[in-house]
Amino acid sequence: METFLIRALQLILSLSLLVIIHEGGHFFFARLFKIRVEKFYIFFDPWFSLFKYKPKNSDTEYGVGWLPLGGYCKIAGMIDESMDTEQMKQPAQEWEFRAKPAWQRLLVMIGGVLMNFLLALFIYSMILFTWGDSYVALKDMNHGMKFNETAQKIGFRDGDILLSADGEELDRFGMDMIRSMVEARDVTVLRDGKSVTVNMPELSLLEVAKQDPMFVEVLYPNVVDSVLAGGGFAEAGIQKGDSILAFNGKSVHSWNEFLEELAMLKAAQEVKGDSTGVFSLAYLRAGMQDTVTVHTDKNFKVGVIGGFLDYQPTRLNYGFFESFPAGAVLGVNTLKGYVSDMKYVFTKEGAQSIGGFGAIGSIFPKVWDWHRFWSMTAFLSIILAFMNILPIPALDGGHVMFLMYEIIARRKPSDRFLEYAQMVGMFILFALLIWANFNDVLRFVL
Repeated sequence: METFLIRALQLILSLSLLVIIHEGGHFFFARLFKIRVEKFYIFFDPWFSLFKYKPKNSDTEYGVGWLPLGGYCKIAGMIDESMDTEQMKQPAQEWEFRAKPAWQRLLVMIGGVLMNFLLALFIYSMILFTWGDSYVALKDMNHGMKFNETAQKIGFRDGDILLSADGEELDRFGMDMIRSMVEARDVTVLRDGKSVTVNMPELSLLEVAKQDPMFVEVLYPNVVDSVLAGGGFAEAGIQKGDSILAFNGKSVHSWNEFLEELAMLKAAQEVKGDSTGVFSLAYLRAGMQDTVTVHTDKNFKVGVIGGFLDYQPTRLNYGFFESFPAGAVLGVNTLKGYVSDMKYVFTKEGAQSIGGFGAIGSIFPKVWDWHRFWSMTAFLSIILAFMNILPIPALDGGHVMFLMYEIIARRKPSDRFLEYAQMVGMFILFALLIWANFNDVLRFVL
């Protein structure tokens, strides 16, 4: 329950900030061009609001709605989610949106997206300024990588050190690295001191990301780092520094493989209804090999930590002014990666992977972590900016699409057309919202 509340609080705080900034972008340009803003709301307020306030001599009512699905900025003289068609039947006033030149209306509509993107760049910059950046360069991972069966069939081998994809250097482990590998025509690795090129077939990032074991992961040596008192390893006499050679007679060449074998044992025992397991373990100590029997506890733990890596991280620190170009690069690369992954949404697997508020909330940590919170908020700001600029009626991108038509064709779409387009767009958005949250429910139930 505590974990749920912490994640929910982070989600609400993050989305509230993003909504304020987004709608503030619309508000800023509207007021810049002397367009009246009738309402500025965080969350939606059908039938009633939790809070509202209208300053003296102001045309704008500020408030907080009860339906936490975003927020809105009701601008006079335009067809939006409020569907205020009565106002549109009256003659246009000079302070209305529809009375302004197309270029001004265009800036009003892209204001929210622009502010969200700038916010993401600012947050990334301040993250780098405050915490810097620390990572282990792939070229410094001298134990190399561990590859699953799919990757091995392509031509990778355990212990390969990743160097580049299509000639572009692979610098750090993560989803960007996997994306670069999947989308590349060839990947260069360092194998036994020699550069080897692996030709890549056509792969789906979505399919690769779902594979278990992972397509590629950091390879951990099959050496025991520490043994916990009272655990299965301690009772069997295993000591720090021992090398694991075999699990139930099957050769083990890395700590990754040991954990995979332990996981398969757990799955097999659970099918039988057993809550514990037992296995034989061959190990090497000071050149001498021996085999012992190891018992797990009821959680299939054996009281051991292994695969210790003593890699030296690359540490980057940024001054205040240095952080801005670095933050901009990080934000742009994040956007490029997200846009690249959007093609998978239109597949069967992609549609099933779409998530709602539950999925979004789950990306926040279980304990409060400001670094992770701001990183996730910046990422969500990138997503919000991109999704809102899509040319779908009811989104900012839909309004931009019609304004671009007006600028090019030199005539406005009719108000009736815009009303119908808004209704169609809202239907699409609500359908997507229902589908995304339905997927969340299925994941929770199943």
